[in-house]
Amino acid sequence: EVQLVESGGGLVQPGGSLRLSCAASGFIFSNYGMTWVRQAPGKELDWVSTTTGDGLTSTYASSVKGRFTISRDNVKNTLYLQMNNLKPEDTARYYCKTTFEIGPTQGTQVTVSS
Repeated sequence: EVQLVESGGGLVQPGGSLRLSCAASGFIFSNYGMTWVRQAPGKELDWVSTTTGDGLTSTYASSVKGRFTISRDNVKNTLYLQMNNLKPEDTARYYCKTTFEIGPTQGTQVTVSS
């Protein structure tokens, strides 16, 4: 069974940091690009970042570029999102996605507030 399980969210003050994780199972993780997306309450799903299967090429939304870093460990089958200098507008539920549809995942909530 293909699974993606996100974790690492929480409540953090503006300017703080968090590292999200996405544990993958049930498929050959290193063969697939991976993406982080987020959804704030009442808003559309928002693309955050994508990395290739080998992790050598990554792209970022302009709103997070320079603050967030996507990475992956293809031995541990885990995707990461290091988030620094967090802003209140980063508050959202974060989800990891792969290039094929697996259905909804739980996501992890990030709340940036003083």
